[in-house]
Amino acid sequence: MRLEPLALLFCLFLLPGLSLAADKTIYGLNEYATLPELDTQLAAKLDTGAKTASLSARDIRRFKRDGETWVRFYLGTDDAQAQPIERPLARISKIKRRAGDYDAEEEKTYTARPVIELNICMGSTLRNIEVNLTDRSAFQYPLLIGSEALKRFGALVDPSLKYAAGKPDCATDANSAE
Repeated sequence: MRLEPLALLFCLFLLPGLSLAADKTIYGLNEYATLPELDTQLAAKLDTGAKTASLSARDIRRFKRDGETWVRFYLGTDDAQAQPIERPLARISKIKRRAGDYDAEEEKTYTARPVIELNICMGSTLRNIEVNLTDRSAFQYPLLIGSEALKRFGALVDPSLKYAAGKPDCATDANSAE
């Protein structure tokens, strides 16, 4: 009967981890996401293997406004608005190229992408996250949400689920986004 105290001790070690998991929201592999500032809702792929979030954009151009660098782009979706979107540039991200995307003559193993900040709502949670802009028209989902953003959402991702959080329903007050 020596195993009973060991089993009890083992369970006590697990309790802190269980309480941390209880504070997290379970999301599926795919979720609906609202981008209030862009007045649009997109299907997103949640990818714990990607570090950053990516938004499908086309005709991406940098420009200066009041001495600051901004980015002008069009949303890269079939139903995108005809008006360009303009946002301040947060930074430039270096994204590793995949093996099939690498050109040995260029000697660059990364792609430089402009990064902006956006409020994104999934389920009932609104967060301000960094999103890099790139053409994702070859992919099924125009928005990819990587691990850095998933941390901000307090997300647990269950890949056996899809759209577990339901339709986004967030307060659109920018102050509510952490």
